[in-house]
Amino acid sequence: MPRKKLSTTVYITEEQNELLKRLNEKTRVPIAEFIRQGIDLVLEKHREELPGQLSLLPSLNSPRK
Repeated sequence: MPRKKLSTTVYITEEQNELLKRLNEKTRVPIAEFIRQGIDLVLEKHREELPGQLSLLPSLNSPRK
């Protein structure tokens, strides 16, 4: 079942924007998906610092649809 997505604003550098656009053009993966994947990587890296009840959530590495 697809997860509900929330809208937010993030500020990125011009270089990050340009590289994400190039990656999107080459892969046809939406830029927002790459940003979500980056957030998942940070959350996974800092998993031990998160409150214990978050361990009840599905794995952040599960495939997205």
